Amino acid sequence: MRAYLDYNATTPVDPAVLEAMLPFLADNFGNASSIHSVGQRARAAVDRARDSVASLLVAKPSEIVFTSGGTESDNLAIFGVASAIAAKSAGGCKHIITSTIEHHAVLNSCQALEQQGIDVTYVPVGSTGVVDPDEIRRSLRPETILISVMHANNELGTIQPIEEIGRITAEADVYFHCDAVQSAGKLPLDVNQLGVDLLSISAHKIYGPKGVGALYVRTGTPLIPQFHGGHHERDRRPGTENVPGIVGFGRAAELALANLAAEPQRIAALRDRLERAILDSISSVRVNGDVTRRVANTTNLSFAAAGGEAMLIALDLVGVACSTGAACSSGAVEPSHVLLAIGLSPDEARSSLRFSLGRQTTAEEIDFAIAAIPKVVDRLRALSPRSATMVTAI
Repeated sequence: MRAYLDYNATTPVDPAVLEAMLPFLADNFGNASSIHSVGQRARAAVDRARDSVASLLVAKPSEIVFTSGGTESDNLAIFGVASAIAAKSAGGCKHIITSTIEHHAVLNSCQALEQQGIDVTYVPVGSTGVVDPDEIRRSLRPETILISVMHANNELGTIQPIEEIGRITAEADVYFHCDAVQSAGKLPLDVNQLGVDLLSISAHKIYGPKGVGALYVRTGTPLIPQFHGGHHERDRRPGTENVPGIVGFGRAAELALANLAAEPQRIAALRDRLERAILDSISSVRVNGDVTRRVANTTNLSFAAAGGEAMLIALDLVGVACSTGAACSSGAVEPSHVLLAIGLSPDEARSSLRFSLGRQTTAEEIDFAIAAIPKVVDRLRALSPRSATMVTAI
């Protein structure tokens, strides 16, 4: 048996999504920009998918831009708005606000803009991993052009106060981007209620295919495309549309909306069962982030004296797939910037695992993981020379 508990990394393609895609990988292969009947069948399918994605966000179909995924959507939002405002201003609008726990698609985009002379404020978070809206308010300047704060954190699952930040940005007349890649399908998304001008989502996080995403762009929001080519996506993102991927995305959005009422409750019960069992059966473990203000499927745990990478490999060998949340760079495992941002030491961050559940997670899988995890942790702690002192540290 295996237990796949890494749904925040990616989800399996739902069978209904695959079924919707297959005709557009075979007979209905047309280019959606072609004017003949073969192309127009593809165009109609893209339009239906756009309607479905818009419905998930309570947006207008014309406000949906299809992209290659969440990373491109984040880049298009940040660079697109910055470029548009720079083109219209005399150099006075040069400040962006984001948080220290954003996905690297946002953080690295902001760092690239810093190299171009734009100031960026990285708002800190507290130990729970939640952005304080007052910190956003205090960071505002007359030259602020954009605020980017994620909806749900990919490592902790913590939910950010997007509606309150949206009210602040509206009062300040500043554009507001939200990375909702990890909240789509887990939380209700209403772009008007959230108060966002731009919002990023990705198909493969909601049981759709990889390689397709979307950026919501509120009507009237200035945006310069970052690719150059044809007039696709209302001149906002050139390139021949990925028709099968977009069709799959549309079907995945429909299923996400249909499952939103009941599925999070089922998953939360399984997540809580796993979390309680780990805390009860293993000493010196703690939950990272806010235990109440988080999406239903995610728990992030620190295990004293048991390295996260070693746990990840050992658990995989016995059939449990999870994540460390760490990035491998030049052969060295770097501690998670998110866990460091909430106050964990590098050692504590390297001793953490993220378990994320999903639509296919069963009670049997959770029981399997509950039986496997303590054995792996005990074995690794027995091999650690620092185990005796570190186990009492948490």
